[in-house]
Amino acid sequence: MQISQSQLNDLDRDGFLILRDLFSVDEVAAVRSRLPRLFAENHPGNVIEKESGAVRTSMGLHLRDALFAKLVRHPRLVGPALQVLGEDGYVQQVKVNVKAAFSGEVWQWHYDFATHKEEDGVPRPLALNLHIFLDDVTEFNGPLYFVPGSHKYGEHGSVLDDETTSYPLWIADNQTVSQLADRNGLVSATGRRGTVLIFHDTLLHGSPNNMSPWDRSIFSLIVNPVSNALRKPTRPDFKHHRDLSPIRLLNDDCLVADAVA
Repeated sequence: MQISQSQLNDLDRDGFLILRDLFSVDEVAAVRSRLPRLFAENHPGNVIEKESGAVRTSMGLHLRDALFAKLVRHPRLVGPALQVLGEDGYVQQVKVNVKAAFSGEVWQWHYDFATHKEEDGVPRPLALNLHIFLDDVTEFNGPLYFVPGSHKYGEHGSVLDDETTSYPLWIADNQTVSQLADRNGLVSATGRRGTVLIFHDTLLHGSPNNMSPWDRSIFSLIVNPVSNALRKPTRPDFKHHRDLSPIRLLNDDCLVADAVA
């Protein structure tokens, strides 16, 4: 799959692109059907919320489940990323982020390259984050907030926060977020399940608590150019994968063509 020149321009200007209803109800259902088993596993990639004990994020899923191994090679998801990168990319990180109804905790303001640089030694902010909404995401159940255009300002100040939530995160300082939000505004990324998001490595983003009675789960795949691979890995493989093999795309019907054990 290729995106249009107009969409490429929007991604370059805003730092993110929303592709609505890119995956079907059946495809999303197939992905969602794998989550209860994966969340129940005693696996270090399952990170639990501080207060509720619910799964906050589940990582390394393509190494733990055959369907996710297909999803990270899906042409509708990865094709646009490779188009933007203009070169081979590898699977850097795979996870599902969850905000459970009533209890899903905040993701602080951050940009992904801070972690990729500080903890993985990635040289340049070239990676792309690809999301699929696995639930309907509304203004009420903890959508992502973006500061549009903030990727144009390069690297922002960041500090490691290992106290706010159960997941240590390199976060942006409030002054930087305030200045750029005053200048560029804020956007919440909402849409029906099956919607896809693409966003850049230095785009400021975060998400609020989920106080609503509706779950919000989002699949995330980070694709990084092979030429820009990590130089000084400090994190376990499920947080930044060591396999730098170029992604080779599968057929468009790979999620539903055959039953996957």
